[in-house]
Amino acid sequence: MTVLVTGATGNVGRRLVDRLLAAGTQVRALTRRPETAGLPGDVEVLRGDLADADALATALAGVDGVFLFPVPEGIEAFVERAKAAGVRRVVVLSSKAVEFADGNAIGERHRVIEEAVEAGGFEWTFLRPGAFATNTLAWADSIRAEGVVREPFVDAQQTPIHEDDIAAVAETALLEDGHAGAVYALSGPEALTVREQVQAISAAIGREVGLEEQTLEQARAHMVAGGVPEAIADVLLSYGARNLENAEPPVRTVEQVTGRPASTFAQWAVDHAGDFR
Repeated sequence: MTVLVTGATGNVGRRLVDRLLAAGTQVRALTRRPETAGLPGDVEVLRGDLADADALATALAGVDGVFLFPVPEGIEAFVERAKAAGVRRVVVLSSKAVEFADGNAIGERHRVIEEAVEAGGFEWTFLRPGAFATNTLAWADSIRAEGVVREPFVDAQQTPIHEDDIAAVAETALLEDGHAGAVYALSGPEALTVREQVQAISAAIGREVGLEEQTLEQARAHMVAGGVPEAIADVLLSYGARNLENAEPPVRTVEQVTGRPASTFAQWAVDHAGDFR
């Protein structure tokens, strides 16, 4: 079986590539910068993206399954060319935000992709994680430089998921039967406040990390200054307010699909301790 992994240089994509190779799968990756991809030598790395018609046609030739990173631009061309190439399975890295009824920018971005893939007639599977544990890597600079995290909603609860658990579910859906038409909500195994996540990172790096609560205005200004579009910053802050009022419950999908429990945030912090030191 040959699998094309888009977003192969991202947090989830790299884990999935490693898993597919370990399973004996032929892996192809599509990336804008092959020279800096740093992927294993057994991966066939091609230059391009979903908006590059010629590169896309080459990347899809002879492919059985695709892991689709969420980029709405080019999704219609992808579906057309994947159908022409005879692609059978498509696993989409979507978002829990699709389930929210407020028409938020993040949810609508992923909804466009889901609807296009579903209409394509593939054996599709949608992965809808909530908070990624890797989101906390945004704290790495301030932890290294100042030993502090600055966030609003420090008592809001999330269920952060390890990127390897997302990759494990994607691997299963790509390589095994029985997942066509499935929509998998994904989470870590426990609900944690921002305060508890900071404590877990402190324990992992062996250094006390402080926590300062920002106002909404401070948090928004910090996000926008860091390059986050204003509309996305507003959505992310609305998630924090939502989680403060209604704790996000964990789900057991990772265990149900893969047969092993999802990793705790404490384990994720140990795995990424080097990023915070």
